[in-house]
Amino acid sequence: MSQKSALITGITGQDGSYLAEFLLEKGYRVYGLIRRSSTVNFERISHIQKDIELISGDLLDQKSLTSALEVSGAHEIYNLGAQSFVPVSWDQPMLTGEITGLGTTRLLEAVRSVNPNARFYQASTSELFGKAQETPQRESTPFYPRSPYGVSKLYAHWITINYRESYDMYACAGILFNHESPRRGLEFVTRKITHGVALIKLGREKKLHLGNLDARRDWGYAGDFVRAMWLMLQQEEAEDYVIATGVDRTIGDFCRAAFEHVGLDWQEHVVVDPKFFRPAEVNILLGDGTKAKEKLGWEPEISFEEMVQMMVDRDLEVVAEKEA
Repeated sequence: MSQKSALITGITGQDGSYLAEFLLEKGYRVYGLIRRSSTVNFERISHIQKDIELISGDLLDQKSLTSALEVSGAHEIYNLGAQSFVPVSWDQPMLTGEITGLGTTRLLEAVRSVNPNARFYQASTSELFGKAQETPQRESTPFYPRSPYGVSKLYAHWITINYRESYDMYACAGILFNHESPRRGLEFVTRKITHGVALIKLGREKKLHLGNLDARRDWGYAGDFVRAMWLMLQQEEAEDYVIATGVDRTIGDFCRAAFEHVGLDWQEHVVVDPKFFRPAEVNILLGDGTKAKEKLGWEPEISFEEMVQMMVDRDLEVVAEKEA
């Protein structure tokens, strides 16, 4: 059998880098779509950059997507590219919709025209549930997104299903709940916490300013979650899956775990700052991953505590390196 090839949009992001590593270990030829930009950050993939092939393209540009599929000959396409930071989606709702929503349509249309037999994975999100209509949330739970990002992802989710049902394409969506790692961007609250812990532990800062500490999330490890993406594309039929740990914790719980790892009391250092509250808050996201466990055989392997400690340890190294 010839070597399988995969195309990953968003390969320079947290999930893209872990997925690229995973697919290389599986023997895939891995291609990554990258935007021409003065600020492209290859830090997350620098250690595997010689093993992958990068193709210039943009989810805003149809022709570049068609070209990327032709060049890569991809058997599997993983659409992880998006404007994925929720607060920014309030400031840039139109751009978020263009990239996150319509960008998915452009990619699906490119797949349909170049290789309709390829398998397509869409990165959906627990933000689809937003103002959750039931807890825990499962595949049948009604959607109620609460941000331009969530709304854009909902469009992408449904257009994926539409192409599957209209054109008989193997297209599926993973409704992934929050998943973190040391590669998470500093703009995300979890990494803001672990980086803040490192700064405080090493004496660089005294306080950490955060928003709603009572928001509850279902947190897992990104390295575990990319395995679920791959498993979805190995099934006989394309279906959508909730990927989650099934345990929810508050932002305050995350703070406690992070500060305790370095022997500090989080309540002495965390300050609630109203400017970090969302215009429309999402209070609880808790996933029911029963279907993924039963049909894919997927379960998380890294615990919440292990993940938080991993992130804090890496940020201690990052802060110390900057000071060296």
